[in-house]
Amino acid sequence: METNNTLPNMTTSPNLAKAIINVMKEVRNIEKGLTVGTGSSAYKGVADKDVKYALSESMAKNGLCILPIGINAVESITRWEVEYNGQKQQKQSVFTKVDTKYLLLHETGESIEIVGHGHGVDSQDKSAGKATTYALKYALLYTFMIATGNIDDADKEASEVHEVPKVAPKAKSKPTATDKAISKACDKIMTGEENVIEKMKAAFDLTTEQLSILESTQLQFNKEAVS
Repeated sequence: METNNTLPNMTTSPNLAKAIINVMKEVRNIEKGLTVGTGSSAYKGVADKDVKYALSESMAKNGLCILPIGINAVESITRWEVEYNGQKQQKQSVFTKVDTKYLLLHETGESIEIVGHGHGVDSQDKSAGKATTYALKYALLYTFMIATGNIDDADKEASEVHEVPKVAPKAKSKPTATDKAISKACDKIMTGEENVIEKMKAAFDLTTEQLSILESTQLQFNKEAVS
C-alpha cells in the first residue's frame, strides 16, 4: 500500500494528522484468527471483519471515514472441461487483480488519498469482491501501522543474555514471481496438475499474497473436483 504522490501538507492538516495518530495509539494489534489453506501449507491470517471491527469505532470516535474513489481492475477467465461419471462438465476460474484508491477524510474536511492492491480467485462472480476486500484490508492496516499476530518484544530481555548467533552463508535468493507466473500457476491448478504450489515455492520467493492466491485456487479446485 502506498500513499498518493501528491500528499497534503500535514502542517496545514493538523486535525487529520492528530486523528490518524490517535487511531494508531488505540488500535495497536489485531490477532490472526483466520486459517488460510490446509495441511503443511496452512498459515494464519487476519480476517477482513476483524480489521473493520477493530478500526471502525476508533475511526468514528476520531472523526475519520474512508471512501472508495477509484478502481482499476483486470480480469482473466480460464475455462476447461472435466469428466465425472461419464459426464463432461464445464468449469471456470475467474482471476481479478485490482488497484484501488480511497479518500481518508476527517470531519473538518481535511483529507488524504491512499491506495491499495489486491487479487481474488473464484469460480463464479466473487473474485472482484475478494480482490477489493483484500485491497481495503491492507490499505487500512498499513495506513494505521497496525501489527498483526503476536508481537515479539525483544526489549524484555537483555541482549547480553543470549549468545550472538553465527552468520550463516547467504543462500542464493530466488526470483520474485510475476503476476503472469502466478496466473499460469492458477491455470495449472485448475486443470488438475499436481504439486503446483510446491513447485512454485521451490522456484520463486512467494509473497504471502501470492501464496494466498495459489491456496485459494487449490481449495476451489478441490471443492469442484468432488462436486
